[in-house]
Amino acid sequence: MTDERDSRADQLLGMHRRITRRDLIHGAGVAAAGLPLALSACRQEPGERFYPPTLTGMRGSHPGSFETGHALAREGREFGRGRDLNEEYDLVVVGGGISGLAAAYFYRQAHGESSRILILENHDDFGGHAKRNEFHQGDAMRLAWGGVFNLEYTEFSPVVHRLLDELGVDIERLRSRDDFNYGADGELGAATFFDAETYGRDALAPGFVLRHGDPARVLEQVDELPLSDESRASLRRFYMARKDVLAGQDEAGRTRYLRGTSYTEFLREHGELTDEAAELFVKTTHGYWGVGADSLSVAECEGAGLPMAHLLGGELTAGDGSVSGETTAFPDGNASVARLLVRSLIPDVTAGADNEDIVSAVFNYARLDEARSAVRLRLNSTAVEVAEEGGAVRVTYVQADEVMAVRARHAVLACYHSIVPFLVPDLSEAQSQAFRAQVKRPLLLTNVLLRNSEAADTLGVTGAYCPGRLHGAAWLVKGIETETYHHEWGDSGATVMQFWGAVDSGARGIDVRTQHRASRARLLEMTFEDFEREVRTVLDGMLGPAGFNAAEDILAITVNRWPHGYAYDYLDLWDPEWPPGEAPHEIARRPLGRIAFANSDAGAYAATQVAIDEAWRAVGELPG
Repeated sequence: MTDERDSRADQLLGMHRRITRRDLIHGAGVAAAGLPLALSACRQEPGERFYPPTLTGMRGSHPGSFETGHALAREGREFGRGRDLNEEYDLVVVGGGISGLAAAYFYRQAHGESSRILILENHDDFGGHAKRNEFHQGDAMRLAWGGVFNLEYTEFSPVVHRLLDELGVDIERLRSRDDFNYGADGELGAATFFDAETYGRDALAPGFVLRHGDPARVLEQVDELPLSDESRASLRRFYMARKDVLAGQDEAGRTRYLRGTSYTEFLREHGELTDEAAELFVKTTHGYWGVGADSLSVAECEGAGLPMAHLLGGELTAGDGSVSGETTAFPDGNASVARLLVRSLIPDVTAGADNEDIVSAVFNYARLDEARSAVRLRLNSTAVEVAEEGGAVRVTYVQADEVMAVRARHAVLACYHSIVPFLVPDLSEAQSQAFRAQVKRPLLLTNVLLRNSEAADTLGVTGAYCPGRLHGAAWLVKGIETETYHHEWGDSGATVMQFWGAVDSGARGIDVRTQHRASRARLLEMTFEDFEREVRTVLDGMLGPAGFNAAEDILAITVNRWPHGYAYDYLDLWDPEWPPGEAPHEIARRPLGRIAFANSDAGAYAATQVAIDEAWRAVGELPG
């Protein structure tokens, strides 16, 4: 009986349907550009040009990108020396994300434009987490990002500013056309969606915002929330309280408490919230930090904009749910930065010379790995060993199940730190353990192309926090434009609804690295159908009352699955304060002969500017 009920529910959600060409509403630009049409199953028709940004279905760490790495690290498989390609390079870079691309860029500056460079990337696209999702099923091309998004320009070093200037990125120009604010752009601001499976009934609460929210608006709506009477009463008491729970403690004592107590423990003990009410706050930091508020300290959550000041002798300030801060972005996130780097390294890949046209430029992927080019970018290629040999570095990699090897004067590993001990046999035990300590936080970002935004427009919201669901938040992607790409808020046509967050391990109070590993296992076990059912369920519950039809109004789904997502940064509750130079990432990134190490892991912070700075450092540490 349950199976029949589930089957009927799937039919109503549209799970029985397969999105085909007959369902697509094509714009003339797709055919003119000769691009493939993205389908729901992440495949291409015979004869279509390979163009990864338009692929839908399971992306991010997609099938084919991680199996070799898992065989190496999990199963201990030995791949041997492989077939020597007799290719000699000045530099081999392992990892074609922003850090790896920046390392190639800086190396050319340091060693000459004629330097021969090979970049190996295990995915079928470059950019790493700076992933471009490009949709052509609506009246015009719609862009979204599949990972790294913000340009946090106030935190840029001189090195990062100089690189972006050289690439033609005009921060002020981008800012002038950036009107996106994580779901807080609608008539009624951001919202919270309470789902029936978790809370007994579907309920959308416009203006009810827990992070950076207006406490007065929260209090206005508490009585309407699908929570127990006890939980609603505890929320009212919490928001109305005005006291200093740490009165009498000196500054050192206050700091120890704020850095040594989890935010949810603080909510229960001093906010007097029920477990149900405290649980509402857990996923507020998922997309922001890659970890739940239950594993963050009070001090860390204060920086994340969560309510607490009124219990520490201060006042809650009214807000509108705005969380953007001093950042800006391209319409495809930092994928445009990766594209600018690739175009600089391999000019033949596309035409154009500035940051304005990069958003709409069409790349010729066949030009990425040409023998005549000084810089070559080899996709679908997973490194399995990097070792010094005979005064050079021998790099062995797997492509299409064949083991091959090349040689170079230098190597930069700009891949995940956790794989490095399995790649580099000559590491010391101390350095190997330091690499293993950098356990990335799983990240999930799913983009869903909707036929239109009419239901959201009717409801007056552009996004919602989803405390009971897999993704912690969802929002419409509009309002980020350039001279060659336009998608203003007034356009009610086809639009992307983005679902974003970390993956909850389901555990509470255990070591945070153990949580990340459990989250990773959960993420890898899920099928595309699991993600599809999830987003269809949320959209049906959230937008269905305003006329949205989950079976008819979803044009495409792209799941950006990142089991190795955010770089591990050190947390108050889980990590000590190491002496200068002795933190795991500082030990791990020490160069080893002709091999240097980049990636944001090397800076212990998940940000584009860190990835670039670490590339600069790594290239500078290579011997002559």
